[in-house]
Amino acid sequence: MIVIATFYKFAPLADFADQRVPLWTYCHQRGVKGTILLAAEGINGTIAGSRGAIDAAIEFLRGDPRLADLETQESEAEVPPFQRLKVRLKKEIVTFGVPTVNPGDRVGTYVSPHAWNELIRDPETLVIDTRNAYEVAIGTFSGAQNPHTESFRDFPNYVRGHLDPRRHKKVALFCTGGIRCEKATSYLLGEGFEEVYHLRGGILKYLEDIPPEDSLWQGECFVFDQRVAVKHGLVAGSYDLCDRCGYPIFQSDLDRPCPACGN
Repeated sequence: MIVIATFYKFAPLADFADQRVPLWTYCHQRGVKGTILLAAEGINGTIAGSRGAIDAAIEFLRGDPRLADLETQESEAEVPPFQRLKVRLKKEIVTFGVPTVNPGDRVGTYVSPHAWNELIRDPETLVIDTRNAYEVAIGTFSGAQNPHTESFRDFPNYVRGHLDPRRHKKVALFCTGGIRCEKATSYLLGEGFEEVYHLRGGILKYLEDIPPEDSLWQGECFVFDQRVAVKHGLVAGSYDLCDRCGYPIFQSDLDRPCPACGN
């Protein structure tokens, strides 16, 4: 069985460029594959390998005092979800395009998966899916707003055009694993929104912790590896990608034209 670990942390890494080669070498020697992003603001990655290899890689990362409390989320797969290992240097570990946003200073209030249902059932709560439109298309929470963004960089424009802190007093955001909500909630607080919440661990943690019979999740969750999507319990889902445009397509519909590009 292959172990898949996702992780991120916002922490000042002024020497992030110097970390690339040692990190790639250590992981490569242990057969770890996946993608790790390094930037001055922190680290973000999804890696896969044997149990021992993943444990060693995470221990190596936590050996840096700035990443000592790095949290991970894990799932399993029978087929390798990645073909190679990439460690990339970036301006941001998740691209938002607003330099003044700093999740290290402040973010919204974390809500555990077990408390999430109560929050989003509250009619006073505006629930927003911060992911891109193609991700939302295959699954989201009941009643959540879809910003119809093509990239996360579009989210600030959505906020400016559709939200008002005077009208929207209570806002709850969610995303795949939590990292996008770190920046999105920080941005909302900076724009004057006062009561801002986000799902701790993201959709993945919710699907791991909440049984289907108690769930308000509808559909599957898009993931950025060869599984394409996961369901409750983080088991592989029922989607594949269009060979031409990369849009997620239900596996039973692969012989039909792609709804996005018509191929």
